[in-house]
Amino acid sequence: MKPHNRFARCLAILALPFTAWIFTGCEKEPSRPPNILFAIADDWGWPHAGVYGDPVVQTPAFDRVAREGILFNHAYVSAPSCTPSRNAILTGQYHWRLGPGSNLWSTLDTAIPVFPLLLEDAGYQIGHYRKSWGPGKLDDWERHPAGKNYNEGGFEAFLAERTDDAPFCFWLGSWDPHRPYDKGTGIASGMDPEQIRLFACFPDTQEVRSDVADYYYEVQRFDTLVARAIQLLEEHGELENTIIVVTGDNGMPFPRCKANLYDSGTRMPLAVRWGSGIRQPGRILDDFVSLSDFAPTLLELAGVEIPPVMTGKSMTRLFSSTEDGFVDEKNRGYVLHGKERHVPAQEGHMGGYPCRAIRTHDFLYIRNFEPDRWPSGTPDYLEAAIPYCWLGDCDNSPTKTYMVENREADAHHLHLWELAFGKRPAEELYDCRADPEQLVNVAGEPEYEEIREAMSARLTEQLELTGDPRILGSGEPFDTYPYYGTGPRHPSYQPEQE
Repeated sequence: MKPHNRFARCLAILALPFTAWIFTGCEKEPSRPPNILFAIADDWGWPHAGVYGDPVVQTPAFDRVAREGILFNHAYVSAPSCTPSRNAILTGQYHWRLGPGSNLWSTLDTAIPVFPLLLEDAGYQIGHYRKSWGPGKLDDWERHPAGKNYNEGGFEAFLAERTDDAPFCFWLGSWDPHRPYDKGTGIASGMDPEQIRLFACFPDTQEVRSDVADYYYEVQRFDTLVARAIQLLEEHGELENTIIVVTGDNGMPFPRCKANLYDSGTRMPLAVRWGSGIRQPGRILDDFVSLSDFAPTLLELAGVEIPPVMTGKSMTRLFSSTEDGFVDEKNRGYVLHGKERHVPAQEGHMGGYPCRAIRTHDFLYIRNFEPDRWPSGTPDYLEAAIPYCWLGDCDNSPTKTYMVENREADAHHLHLWELAFGKRPAEELYDCRADPEQLVNVAGEPEYEEIREAMSARLTEQLELTGDPRILGSGEPFDTYPYYGTGPRHPSYQPEQE
């Protein structure tokens, strides 16, 4: 390392608010910075883990990370859609600041810094396994945003190749529990479907319970992947010097979950472990965190300068605290999230369903910018922008099919269909104290008028501060950026029909 680079690095590390590293002075190289293992599932939502009290799904690896680190009760994605969610994590910015990267099946501007490559430039060895960035196209990128692909050999192969004295950052991705599922695997594995706690927006039928069990089965498979990675860290003597993050990229792939701004779509399981770097492990926190907070957090802990364009807030105070519950009331009393185009699933144009939200402990406020559009895509698949795209913002599933086919069965089924697929007003407000699953919109109730106005004003203020084009009146490009994917097709679809 060149002398001036070593000095700069030493100064950056010493600037941290706390550290688990031991220094002997700037004239010598500091001990090695922490390694990072970022484990992220595909479509795994809160609260589906044993440590959150789920009575069916078994997640011993996640539970261990929480028990030996910190469990977060209020972690949220920037967007409940794979590509923009992962873009926000990698860049440390709200997805609405990322141009085409705000949409599913898109791209990312090479000029936008991403934390893994910043770590690599600082001397880290980086790599990824399975799903990291995307889906979309990265034709202009000379280096993958998450580092070298280790789909052959995984984390074990990465560890075998790395230089012993170099810190590392490994993105442990998965395709679980993304659809499609092998139908019946959950019940066949021994799960009792009667013990499953269904969201109230789902019909309570055996078919739906079995579908959720199949989702649980893949959550457990992801947890097994995490357990193996932890075992490898132990075998290599790196466990205590590795920051382990375990989370998901958006909610479960079910109606009114993924691609929706309710907690069922945006709230994530999150646990972080870091040996002696986390004071008083075993704590449970109620502070709001955005997954976009990880980029500045990890850069800070690695002693790497945080780019000023990052909107995420470092979480190091939460790591250094010894408190449970709500630690940083001044800075972490709310969280923002939103959605632009998930799938081009409207009629007559390639736009999405633009919406933004602010969540506090007591309320969720959502602003729908185009309430005349279908929030989950048009049910008239013959008129969809993508031929035969059927309620395209909702993945095809037995649950989706059941809800559509039984829409007219009775008033209850029709209500559930409306919650999942029906058009929504320009404003939604949910009292999370009385309605934790956010099913009753009180935006029009007189007794909530002051709260609605305050939440609306706060959301507008924050979106303006973060330069959201949608709130600034220049959101049209979101609807016209290239889309490189397809969408869920109606069961009657045949390829030759295009």
